Amino acid sequence: MDLRNIAIIAHVDHGKTTLVDQLLRQSGSFRANQQVAERAMDSNDLERERGITILAKCTSVQWKDTRINIVDTPGHADFGGEVERILSMVDGVLVLVDAAEGPMPQTKFVVGKALRLGLKPIVVINKIDRSDARPDEVHNEIFDLFAALDANDDQLDFPTLYASGRAGWAVTDLAHERKDLNVLFDLIVAHVKPPEGVIDAPFAMLATTLENDPYLGRVLTGRIHSGVARMNMNVKSLSHDGRVLETARLTKLLAFRGLERRPVEEAEAGDIIAIAGLAETTVADTICAPEVEVPLHAQPVDPPTLAMSFAVNDSPLAGREGTKVTSRMIVERLMREAEGNVAIRVSQSTGGRDATEVAGRGELQLGVLIEQMRREGFELAISRPRVLFKNDEKTGDRLEPIEEVVIDLDEPYAGVVVEKMALRKGEMQEMRPTGGGKLRLVFLAPTRGLIGYLGQFLTDTRGTGVMSRLFHGYGPWKGAIEGRRTGVLISTTGGDAVAFALWNLEERGPMFIVPGTPVYEGMVIGAHTRGNDLDVNPTKGKQLTNIRTTAADEAVRLTTPIIMTLEQAIAYIEDDELVEVTPKSIRIRKRWLDPNERKRESRKAEATG
Repeated sequence: MDLRNIAIIAHVDHGKTTLVDQLLRQSGSFRANQQVAERAMDSNDLERERGITILAKCTSVQWKDTRINIVDTPGHADFGGEVERILSMVDGVLVLVDAAEGPMPQTKFVVGKALRLGLKPIVVINKIDRSDARPDEVHNEIFDLFAALDANDDQLDFPTLYASGRAGWAVTDLAHERKDLNVLFDLIVAHVKPPEGVIDAPFAMLATTLENDPYLGRVLTGRIHSGVARMNMNVKSLSHDGRVLETARLTKLLAFRGLERRPVEEAEAGDIIAIAGLAETTVADTICAPEVEVPLHAQPVDPPTLAMSFAVNDSPLAGREGTKVTSRMIVERLMREAEGNVAIRVSQSTGGRDATEVAGRGELQLGVLIEQMRREGFELAISRPRVLFKNDEKTGDRLEPIEEVVIDLDEPYAGVVVEKMALRKGEMQEMRPTGGGKLRLVFLAPTRGLIGYLGQFLTDTRGTGVMSRLFHGYGPWKGAIEGRRTGVLISTTGGDAVAFALWNLEERGPMFIVPGTPVYEGMVIGAHTRGNDLDVNPTKGKQLTNIRTTAADEAVRLTTPIIMTLEQAIAYIEDDELVEVTPKSIRIRKRWLDPNERKRESRKAEATG
């Protein structure tokens, strides 16, 4: 059978997953009466809630006599480790761009990787039915982007379609009738070359993704590079340096058909398949016939730029809400994550306290991992993210990760954003109008300056600004960056917070808790309006006397507290604080709960600082 392998790449929220839903429907992959969830490819709960794709997934549609394997890739640069490996499985890419927003940083990130691999893109300008769509300008912007990314003449001569993924149509010209996606199917078959692979050679494939299936165990997905895979054949796996990791038999061979993985007897070079039953093999290893000696080349992955320590929750409230609370359970779960996610590095933390250090590509990636773990029943104490520096090999100078930040906002908010970015050592590269009273600002800023900025940015732009970040490279250290200006209110005792005490404390600063919240010594219950930390008692009730006052029966009215999300809490804390994460609660606490110990440690830090 004729075969095509294609990846869909785009910026977050430009409509990749919705378009794949329509391709599945119109190719007949679903029965007419079948109930299918919207955005069927985003099967993970977190993906559905956040509206983003985190894990690359494979599906397959039948169009006439051709089977098209489609890989839906993450659009966010934090999950770049997924994208790079996926692109090595396919022969063409569908670049999906929003007709109003145009190409965005993550489009640039993934397209750059695809062009370097020599893949020829098909461009689909999506959401053409938006009231603010500007298809001709966006088409020119895409051409300029490809040229800036050193695309060759073949790649610059890309075919373009105009589409609405939600409505399920695509056309080559906006004057044509808008009825279905047939023109897109035909273009994929005509433009993407069939996969190359020598069927007569011994079997070899590169494992590109790993997942744990509750029924099948470890499932490795990849594209067959050469030969034919047959059920029950003997295979071995080779690491990237040629060591034999294990030998086994192919007891489960699965191919993608629609949204399902179906068992097949054999699959040949060029097809994308999943294999179960290998205990040691992981991502970037080669699974091959016993006679093969040389492993297949695997794409290098960009290095991690941020690290956090994951420690056992040792607060007085530990173990009340979670079921997985020991150091051993946490380490095992993180090691399992690192096995399948090559963009994450796990190592023993130097900070003690039974801590494990996890390095990744950004706050979002690490935040998603923490959220997944708390949903699985883990209790954790998370440190403030720290940037991973490196030294220049020639000069020995300290280098830090720099990100390209693209900001779209309404003109009135430009001044405050430029000022805040300057404080965070961001250097403006470009400022241009994008129509409709909006501006696009481009900065190069150090990663450590951007930690925790998103919340402040959304406040400054009244929630209307859009900020996208992309790893740019390592650059010279930019100097000290001012941290949080205010101190915090710290509970001096354990118990339940009382409304009267919180009402009295309101003049000191905004609260993070509501009456009735369990608190403990060393827990942060609010922000202090001044620069220093303040010890307070949120459990102190009103002194009752037998003398009635006029104010005795007045109800206490409290200002609405600030309830932080996981990402906001991680961004808010300082080096001497931790975020306590449990399945039901997110609390901020001091690293050292005892006030005397805090004083000792701060004196020690001043002496060494």
